[in-house]
Parts: sequence; C-alpha cells; structure tokens
Amino acid sequence: QVQLVQSGGGLVQAGGSLRLSCAASGLKVSKYVMGWFRQSRGKEREFVAAISWSGGSTYYADSVKGRFTISRDKAKNTVYLQMNSLKPEDTAVYYCAAAQYGLAGKLRRQEYDYWGQGTQVTVSS
Repeated sequence: QVQLVQSGGGLVQAGGSLRLSCAASGLKVSKYVMGWFRQSRGKEREFVAAISWSGGSTYYADSVKGRFTISRDKAKNTVYLQMNSLKPEDTAVYYCAAAQYGLAGKLRRQEYDYWGQGTQVTVSS
C-alpha cells in the first residue's frame, strides 16, 4: 500500500522559510516522478515543483522559481520542498504527489498516481 505522509507546514511571516517533507512508503522515490502542488481557497490545485525519477532534473512554476527548491533523500525515501522568501500569496494547502510514468516537466495534475494528505502553509504579511 502506497502512502505519502507530509509534515512541516505551519504559520510563518512574509520573508521567512519553511521546509515541507513527504515520506513515502510502498514506493521508491527514486523510481517515480515526485511533485509538489498547492491549492489556495477557491482556486484549482496548481503545480509547484517536480523532480525527475533520476533526480537529475527539477522543474518549477514561474511563481516560485528562485525561492523554492525540491530535493529528495533516497536513503530516507523522502522528498522535500524548501521554501524561502515566502510571500502571502504562497498561502495554500500543499500536496506532494508521485507519478510512475511520464516526464517530470510535462506531467499534468491528473497524471499523478498518488497524493499526500496535504499540509497547510500560511504566510502572514
């Protein structure tokens, strides 16, 4: 049974940092495309970042490029999203996701196979 268990959300002031974790069981993060999405109130879930199964390529939404970093630890079977220089508009529920097939930079939300439970990130101004 596949599980993606997220941790690390919370409340932070604008300009601050948070790191989200996504611990996987039932799959190896080194064999899946791993991504992060977010959904703010009244909006659709949107792509934030993804890392290829090889770990050699990363992709980011324009809105977070230069501020967020996706990474993974194969030994811990965990994916991370380091978020720096946070802005109030980054406030959302963040989800990690795993896709068995496809190219990390081209996968649509619907093509991810497994999802984490979501974690709230709130950035105050």
